[in-house]
Amino acid sequence: MKKNLSLCLGIILVLIILAVWVLSFIYMPYPPNEMNISQRFLKPDFSSEHILGTDNFGRDILSRIMYGSRNVLLVGIGSVTMGTLMGITLGAVAATFKKYAGTVIMRLMDGLMAFPGILLALMLVTVVGRGIKGSIIAIGVFMVPVFSRLVYSMILDIEGLLYIKAAKSYGSSDFTIFIRHLVPAMLPRLITQYSSAIGSAVMIETSLSFLGLGIQPPFASWGLMLSESRQFFLVYPYLAVVPGIAIIITVLGFNLIGDGLNDILIHRRSRNE
Repeated sequence: MKKNLSLCLGIILVLIILAVWVLSFIYMPYPPNEMNISQRFLKPDFSSEHILGTDNFGRDILSRIMYGSRNVLLVGIGSVTMGTLMGITLGAVAATFKKYAGTVIMRLMDGLMAFPGILLALMLVTVVGRGIKGSIIAIGVFMVPVFSRLVYSMILDIEGLLYIKAAKSYGSSDFTIFIRHLVPAMLPRLITQYSSAIGSAVMIETSLSFLGLGIQPPFASWGLMLSESRQFFLVYPYLAVVPGIAIIITVLGFNLIGDGLNDILIHRRSRNE
């Protein structure tokens, strides 16, 4: 841990966001949607009641950042979890039935990966609908081919190893082999991919909200806060800087954790093998 700077820094950044998320359920300075026109555009001042200032409707920015962490993490973690479970299932089915189901599944995954992430999410969210639920489904579908292709390739690599052949010779079923042998072997790569994917999901969610297709008012979202600050940026830049910093911390934190876990779990495993 001491030698892995990426993992240590990533954990610190993610813990900051998680602390904000937990605190949002315990205490917020003001209701996140409470408007006070008489206190519009108050600049950040740590000695005042509005530490990070107020926006164009007089809403407290700190409260909206805290409340927005709920929605951002819900969409980020929820969509990646959905994509992971579906991807593992499809990848395992494709690797088990290579000739027929495997060919169809993997060609479908190739077709989904041919679309850029944000473009695919835009297409899907227009079909399933805007909001938190639509964002989770749209981003989750985008994550499915990432994990299915990863699981498919790992199973093909692992199933040729001697201990897998020995398990088959002893009469172990495919399901037993998958649970007892394949899953533990794939777990390090899945964990690192899962962590990095959360950072990507948060970035896509903020992009969708920025374009008005993600989380909708009155719910707070960092991407939505960036979108609302566009017309005031030159005069009141703090309106965009604060949610921008929150996005950077979250995305960078999960990506650094993924890189750090990759060094510890995968590289160390490779050296041992």
